[in-house]
Amino acid sequence: MTHPRAAALRALAALALLIPLAGCAGAKEDTAGEPAAAPGFPYTTTNCGVDTTYREPPRRAVTLTQHTTEILLALGLQDRMVGTAYLDDAILPVYRPAYDKIKVLAKEYPSKEQLLAANPDFVYGGYASAFDKAAGRDRAGLQKSGINTRLSVEYCATGPVGLDQLKTEITEVARTFGVPERGARLIEDQQRRIDAVAQKLAGKNRPAVFAYDGGESAASTSGGNGIGNEIITRAGGTNVFADLKDTFGDVSWEQVIERKPEVILIYDYGGTPVEAKKQRLLNDPALAQVPAVKNKRFVVLPLSSAVLGVRVDDAVESLARQLHPDAA
Repeated sequence: MTHPRAAALRALAALALLIPLAGCAGAKEDTAGEPAAAPGFPYTTTNCGVDTTYREPPRRAVTLTQHTTEILLALGLQDRMVGTAYLDDAILPVYRPAYDKIKVLAKEYPSKEQLLAANPDFVYGGYASAFDKAAGRDRAGLQKSGINTRLSVEYCATGPVGLDQLKTEITEVARTFGVPERGARLIEDQQRRIDAVAQKLAGKNRPAVFAYDGGESAASTSGGNGIGNEIITRAGGTNVFADLKDTFGDVSWEQVIERKPEVILIYDYGGTPVEAKKQRLLNDPALAQVPAVKNKRFVVLPLSSAVLGVRVDDAVESLARQLHPDAA
């Protein structure tokens, strides 16, 4: 069976052939001798406190995190990407052929020199750390170099992040690149799939879920302000640390014990395998009476699914199947 997103991408690829890229050779000039603005431009947006006016869509984009990379690929913008960096896990198979044609600037974040060598006109980061001032990648500094930037709204939201913020992210990125129709289609497809999960879970009990990102002396978990909390809720669970006002944050193991999670959601990424994380929990005597540990009830999501990106619908579907296998 063809994956809905794969079909959507094929349709978008065909659409791309019909929509000329703004600013192509031969663009008309205005009466003052300046190149005419692309259709729909100039476009001004305020992103995480930074005002940017785009006269034309970016042509040389660099993405510094996996989920921002996948957003641009989902919008069919691979031909306008000159670099990527920092995978949390594997790129979705549907995007892999396009991804493999784009230069990987660094295994993690590129240095300032590596970034500037790609000659980008747009840099898109998914985590605040993407624009680390100490590393010379701060947004103000890049702007002085003539490079526009965007940070995922998940990392500047003043409250909980949910589907409205995901819609904002995709809509504004698609509009920035002059392909609003593609963004609208992607949002519609995601909403349809998430609504279908809600129908299947109607009336189901909601198990208490502890999201385990990692950690030894303390546990890193999904707080109530990130999309991870929304995914747990939409998948038919209740995040035991929804009151933590962070996207990701540290909690004590005593708090984990006190909240008695019935299910532990393990985020899969990096150098620590899921099985090692699971064994760390199972082998800790202090956690022995935690219901999820006692009953060995673990579920798994890749970390790239628990951030504000195009995998949110996949994550909701996958987690719902694991939490409620009888409703699949």
